[in-house]
Amino acid sequence: MRGKGLRLAVTLLTVIPWRGTADDATSGGYTAPSRAVSPPGAAAAMAWAPVVGLLLGVAASAVLLLADHLLGAGPLTASVLAVGSLALLTRGLHLDGLADLADGLASGKPAPAALDIMRRPDIGALGVVTLVLTLLLQVAALSQAESAGHSRGPAALIAAVVTGRLAITWGCRRGVPAARPDGLGALVAGSVRPVVAAAASVVTLAAAAAAAAIWSAVTGGAPGWTLPLAVAAGLSVAFGLQRHAVRRLGGITGDVLGALTEIAMAVTLVVAAMGPPA
Repeated sequence: MRGKGLRLAVTLLTVIPWRGTADDATSGGYTAPSRAVSPPGAAAAMAWAPVVGLLLGVAASAVLLLADHLLGAGPLTASVLAVGSLALLTRGLHLDGLADLADGLASGKPAPAALDIMRRPDIGALGVVTLVLTLLLQVAALSQAESAGHSRGPAALIAAVVTGRLAITWGCRRGVPAARPDGLGALVAGSVRPVVAAAASVVTLAAAAAAAAIWSAVTGGAPGWTLPLAVAAGLSVAFGLQRHAVRRLGGITGDVLGALTEIAMAVTLVVAAMGPPA
């Protein structure tokens, strides 16, 4: 199940093809999850989400380093390319979820009507504004971190992408219902044991703290705790957004999970770009 869980997580959360057995049931991204996915399989996939974030973060960091240091594009352009590569690797589905959730919550309508708005293929004015501002925030914060040097940009980016996927794991914990009986939310809602999400969080925070300590040892500077604080801040804001969405919609949907990812990433990047280098 471990191997299948990772394979399912990759195929649900990215555009990367990873063919398995016929009953693994995951092609075409998470917009069309197969009915053959079992509850244990969904739980395993959501538990593996932070690992998928690590893979995506490393790939985006490679784009950042290549564009800035090897091609000389500069921190701002390199940050745009890095954030853009994440959108390409996920087919922009998390960003689409963010815009849809913004439209649904801003409508002020009861849950059924708000969910209908979120289903529509078009995006409203507030959804566009939310999308643009979130992307600008991510790019600006990443550019600031990259400008600080000492590999702060890649560290902040990897931490942010992992935190965004860790927010998905927490969003799928037991006790959180699905807002509708179909779609990704119904497939994964309540599938993750809280102890699994907590363990993944401890590992992520420990890795962030270790990165801060290593940076201090390499550069000779004072230990910077910006990175673990950034992870904690990203998770906290995502948790607050998830609670609000559940209150308004009655549960989670795929759009809610996508929004959690993008908001957690943005907050993590902003905090990681502040204070002493991490």
